[in-house]
Amino acid sequence: MIDLKPLLFPSLVTVLTLIVYLVLIINVGRARAKYKVSPPQTSGDPGFERVFRVQQNTSEQLIAFLPSLWLFSLFVSPIWGAGIGLIWIIGRIIYAWGYYQAAEKRTIGFGINSLSIMVLLIGSLVGIIRLFGTLG
Repeated sequence: MIDLKPLLFPSLVTVLTLIVYLVLIINVGRARAKYKVSPPQTSGDPGFERVFRVQQNTSEQLIAFLPSLWLFSLFVSPIWGAGIGLIWIIGRIIYAWGYYQAAEKRTIGFGINSLSIMVLLIGSLVGIIRLFGTLG
């Protein structure tokens, strides 16, 4: 039987990530009501557009983040993967908070997110290549 205990931490980070994403989706709905932007419109008041872009950019980031988190956790370390994943979540919250105020305030959070994904992705690649070296 497979021991799933080491995967508890990246699993928890995955759930927390999806909770953050759900909050961002709810924020778009609230912003639609506040700024009177009816679906399917995606533009209008700049305040709405910033909230909408946070949610859309998070969707775009999730495509790279979640696979990288799991590959790193499987091929390098689930504890380190979860730790880097938590940094990504914190960066995403900083990104959202800044972007909600003004577009130019999103940079620090975006940098944290981008760096986290790069570390996870490069680490995953190194871990996979190392495993190939043990196949012979």
